[in-house]
Parts: sequence; structure tokens; C-alpha cells
Amino acid sequence: MDEAPHSPGPSIRSSGQVKTRPLSPHLQIYGWSVTMAASITHRATGIALSGGLLLLAWWLVAAASGADAYALFVRIAARPIGEVVLFGLLWSLAFHLLNGIRHLAWDLGYGFGVRTARLTGALVYVGSLLLAAGAFVVGIMVRQGLGV
Repeated sequence: MDEAPHSPGPSIRSSGQVKTRPLSPHLQIYGWSVTMAASITHRATGIALSGGLLLLAWWLVAAASGADAYALFVRIAARPIGEVVLFGLLWSLAFHLLNGIRHLAWDLGYGFGVRTARLTGALVYVGSLLLAAGAFVVGIMVRQGLGV
């Protein structure tokens, strides 16, 4: 007798023939679409924001611990890798926010058409990059004393 109908991998029929069963569909099978990428990116940015909370906690603890601890944080954060991480967190926040608004519209019953879903997915990517870049530029201007 065959294995359970939902078991992955090869199974042996009662006749002795080996029948290979497919595993779960994989990324190689699906064609990438904007909506698929937006869904995966939404999950990834949520994880990145969780990690970003550790940096936020470090910043707050350093600020509360005194000038020496805060200076160490600023020295590390001001390096190029620190700025890349900061921009990544800003973009993650912007993407997660805009895609969350998109999901809220879906919860209200709007935007389920294929063209609309693709358009709003692309708009989330473009809007999040613009929002993150704008916030980053404002931060640099404030840091350099140029004002907004």
C-alpha cells in the first residue's frame, strides 16, 4: 500500500514501482510577480524592524548611561556601515508602513483586481524608497546643522 496521500518524496506502490511525489512548490516553479515579492518583502521588513528594536534599545540605554556610552554609539553609527544599516531600517519602516496601508485597503475590500494589486505593489516599492531617502536626507541635513 502507498504511504499516506500527503507524504512528500518517493513512495513504493504495492506493485513495487517507485513513484516520486513532488515536494512543496518551490520558488523555481512560480514566476516572480510584484505581489509575491511585496509579500515576501513585507515579512522580511517585519523581521528587520524587530532587529532594529535592538539598535533602538542600545541607543536609548547609551543615551541614559552617560556621555561616554553615547559617544561610543555615535562613533559606531556614524561609520558608513552604520549609515547603511540606518538607511535599511528606515526603508524597512517605510515599506512596512506603506504595505500595511495596502493590506488595510484589502481588509476593507479594495484593491483586489490583478492590475490594481500589481500597481499598488510597485507603488509601495517606489514610495518606500522615496520616503526613506527623504527621511535620510533630512537626517543628514539636521546632523550637519543645515535645518529643514
